[in-house]
Amino acid sequence: MMDTTMERRSITAADIMPMAEYGKIRREHRRKLVDVKRKRRVHIGPHVSLYFENFDTMWAQVQEMLFIERGGDEQLEGELAAYNPLIPQGAELVATMMIEIEDENVRKRILASLGYVEDTVQFSFAGHTVKGVPEADLDRTTEEGKTSSVHFLHFAFTPEQVAAFKTPGTQVIAGITHAKYGHMALLPEESRAALAEDFA
Repeated sequence: MMDTTMERRSITAADIMPMAEYGKIRREHRRKLVDVKRKRRVHIGPHVSLYFENFDTMWAQVQEMLFIERGGDEQLEGELAAYNPLIPQGAELVATMMIEIEDENVRKRILASLGYVEDTVQFSFAGHTVKGVPEADLDRTTEEGKTSSVHFLHFAFTPEQVAAFKTPGTQVIAGITHAKYGHMALLPEESRAALAEDFA
């Protein structure tokens, strides 16, 4: 894993390992990352998962893309532009929201009914509510009301909300309030603690 003790907020070219060196540690690094990602994954209802990103998860994503596609410096520029915005900047949490349905027909039907579900995701804790804001790079719900299976959400916190979220034992509920998908999930304490580390 990368050393993120200095609360790294962006990946640079200097952070990327040469492909030969990465190849030597790849299997072990991927094994260690499984537990990190497990603590940072929240399932809401039967179909939606939030994967909370940080420097480590995004560094691993960039490194993997470069290792697999071998695009060199030209590819690196694009990967950094794509993944750096998903690293939390000290007073926020950032999640990749995925609607995961194996059956293609069922997936199409449900996605068609969940227009703008990306606008209905929130945290509730200690009397606070923090709503997710989708990235504005493109509209991920069509005019017909069909949503995408992948969304990127930013949850911006005030200092008071950060303090409450970071308090050990705080009950944090992740919820979706869409009319066709109303579900909630209580974060395990280990997940709350892991996500609390994303704050400066």
